[in-house]
Amino acid sequence: MKRILITICGRAGSKGFANKNLKTFCGKPLVYYTLSAAQLFIQSHPDYQVDIALNTDSDLLADLVLEKYPEVEYLPRSKELGGDTVPKMAVFQDTLARMEEKKGRYDYVMDLDITSPLRTAQDIANAVEQKETRPDLDLVFSVTPARRNPYFNMVRDCGDHVEKVIESPFTARQQAPEIYDLNASIYVFERDFLANNHTGILWDGKIGVSQMMDTGILDIDSEEDFQLMEIIAGHLYQNYPLFTQVRENIRS
Repeated sequence: MKRILITICGRAGSKGFANKNLKTFCGKPLVYYTLSAAQLFIQSHPDYQVDIALNTDSDLLADLVLEKYPEVEYLPRSKELGGDTVPKMAVFQDTLARMEEKKGRYDYVMDLDITSPLRTAQDIANAVEQKETRPDLDLVFSVTPARRNPYFNMVRDCGDHVEKVIESPFTARQQAPEIYDLNASIYVFERDFLANNHTGILWDGKIGVSQMMDTGILDIDSEEDFQLMEIIAGHLYQNYPLFTQVRENIRS
């Protein structure tokens, strides 16, 4: 039986969008959507042994999580890992090391970002399945199809003019290679790749992708992003049962 550690990592405060991890999204705490999706995944995959760990320096976030999800392992974050310049990889490694001291060795480490409330349990399952079927991959992360393509319709500033980001002969976007946007929603690491990484750089490994619906994820870096995400959520909850399932599964 494969063992998976799910990490949920959140700092206190945020320079881009103050206290975003403590926000209420569509009437419920933002972090609960991630916990709900994780629980649905666990319930539908008894063939995996899964633990969930919260790594945070926010007492308020910890209280919010443990109030409704007491089975989550709370790992208070040290000051050394609390700055906004600390690579997130270091936080993942810290979580893995501390959890393995308590629970033993894991096969995969999966991070679920708090600011991705529109993630389904099937999205999580798809990412894990991609990693499971591709043992040669060090990491699988979630992506969405890009709306712009650097081979065709993106430009870079060259001072007194602009040029295509990548020079190419393509005359239609459909001719260009497939391009994806990283949406930072799901990361599934091979345990040894994560534990032995010394650079904090994801690109050191061999990477695969798992696609998600492109309207389901936005980078929440401002109040405007947050409001737009709630509008999108209203549409998804009305028309897509897998998203509704996550919201309805949140513990009341």
